[in-house]
Amino acid sequence: MFIIALLLGSILVPLQTQIESRNFENTQRILDQAREALIGYVGAYGYFPCPASATSNGQESPLIHPASGVCNAVVTGTNAYIGFLPAAALGFTPTDAQGYAVDAWGQSLDRNRIRYAVSNATIGAANTNTFTRTSTATTGMRFAGMSSIAAATTLLYVCNSGAGGVAMTAGTNCGTAVTLTSNAIAVIWSVGPNAIITTGPTAGGTSVDELQNPNPTAGFSADRIFVSRTKSGGTSGEFDDIVTWIGPPTLFNRLIAAGQLP
Repeated sequence: MFIIALLLGSILVPLQTQIESRNFENTQRILDQAREALIGYVGAYGYFPCPASATSNGQESPLIHPASGVCNAVVTGTNAYIGFLPAAALGFTPTDAQGYAVDAWGQSLDRNRIRYAVSNATIGAANTNTFTRTSTATTGMRFAGMSSIAAATTLLYVCNSGAGGVAMTAGTNCGTAVTLTSNAIAVIWSVGPNAIITTGPTAGGTSVDELQNPNPTAGFSADRIFVSRTKSGGTSGEFDDIVTWIGPPTLFNRLIAAGQLP
């Protein structure tokens, strides 16, 4: 029995590792496809969709004002610019039964829905009044212009650590952490395998890094700081989120090709 147990262990451990590796690869592919779907949406309409809420069944938050780009929160206290990928609005699959895009771990768990944040910054004088939100207003990016958007310092930050000191705590920038990007217009991420924990306070991760990415533990954080780094384990330094983002250069190329920008 002992020998059989050893043999089974030697087989099961590599198999579990292979499954986990495949889930990460599949989730990265899903996020890349989500990124392309969002860029395609902007190419077609000229603006980013608002995130889906927890009750919108994969559609954009139903209370939106396209002319001003205001994404209204459905649930009091939440940040309407951070939520779930609006898969139904994008025609995106795979989805769960409620219409939300899911990662490779979440075919039946809402904890593993793909998350999405879009900048709510106002850029340029042309956006001060009517076009209050550059990214989500119907003509916001056209009015702001490419040079203003590319130079903006009020968009979304992606850092390589959540331990960036006072500046990061205030949600202003990466602080002492390395800045991977300082002008992401949108961020798309998966909470990773630890989101499937269904009990206790650790679902989604509680490390200083994972708490920067809104998850089942962190809720809907209102700041513009996100973290992307190498996967690691442990109880205090764990990180298994998978993060990607959309910056101005890639977006501009698509918008110019689609005639949305001059």
